[in-house]
Amino acid sequence: METASCPILYTIRFRGGGTTARAASSAKLYSDIHGKLLRGNSIIPPPSYKFGDNRLQFGRFICNASTANTTQSDPSQKIALLLEVDGVLMDVYRLCNRQAFNVAFRKLGLDCANWTEPVYLDLVRKSAGDEERMLILFFNRIGWPTSVATSEKGTFMKNVLREKKNALDDLVISNAFSLRPGAEAFIDDACDKGIPVIILTAYCTSGEKVARLIAEKLGTDRMSKTKIVGDDEVKQSFYGQLVFGKGVSSSLDEKLAREVSRAASAERQRIAEEVASILKLKVELNTTSSESLQNIVAALRAGAEYAELPVNNCVLIAGSQSGVAAAERISMPCVVLRSSSTSRAEFPSAIAVMDGFGGADLTISRLVRKLMS
Repeated sequence: METASCPILYTIRFRGGGTTARAASSAKLYSDIHGKLLRGNSIIPPPSYKFGDNRLQFGRFICNASTANTTQSDPSQKIALLLEVDGVLMDVYRLCNRQAFNVAFRKLGLDCANWTEPVYLDLVRKSAGDEERMLILFFNRIGWPTSVATSEKGTFMKNVLREKKNALDDLVISNAFSLRPGAEAFIDDACDKGIPVIILTAYCTSGEKVARLIAEKLGTDRMSKTKIVGDDEVKQSFYGQLVFGKGVSSSLDEKLAREVSRAASAERQRIAEEVASILKLKVELNTTSSESLQNIVAALRAGAEYAELPVNNCVLIAGSQSGVAAAERISMPCVVLRSSSTSRAEFPSAIAVMDGFGGADLTISRLVRKLMS
């Protein structure tokens, strides 16, 4: 039997700042398994994972796993949690987004504009969450400010969205809005049980800066026990380097870099084609473009890398439809926490849909039982 000793990840990560010898060694190991990971010029994971003793087996390869997570009898030790921010840690749309728009309107002297919650939710529904489209729909309905010429509507909307973003940052920083009830206890329970917790700030609809500000509400001690995966962490991940084509050539020889580039290009095209098919069949996911889905998939795969577990041993706690679509795309188990933006949506691919943390809703013990059933 052919064996290779590597981290529990089925991918090999290349890190900057390594020596030439280390890069050559990584390139050789990658070349050895290249044909098994890249099939038909498409980057795909091994067909199956099998846990036994303290090793992870796929194909003809057996990878040594960290004994800290694989030799325990507790099944929860073999999973990791990936948490979205918007809708999971905080329901930003319900608490802050509408108020931020109203602050922006006031700063720009738009006394005619004040979004009540019913108006706001109606605009979100009709625009599929596209904020420029929300402004167009609203001002088409009530009339555009007389000071805004037709040719200046684009600039006007950019000004509104800029002020709205500034107001949103201020609202999130303030103590007026807190995390979802039970979120801190849920994370504490996971950490106490040795379950890796990854907080995904990379694709938050409110922006990574806002997402990190929300995550910081967990407190310094709790943050030290979790891992934040933002845009930079995604780009530095092995999968991110392959798909986005940055940093690979510095670690590999020219021939291998060309192979990676071709494979990455094929992966982008494959994702785009599959997304096109998804969008035709599932209209509820029509807010997910091929580019955004690719970015979210990259974030989920990066999260799995940093957790040092296979994708299907990681559970996404999602508050967005796009996150659920990406998890389904890579067969990552997903639990949905309903929020104001997903209160009426259906999630057939999720293993569970719950209203919040704790009590009769999402707890670590309930999640583990769900995974084992």
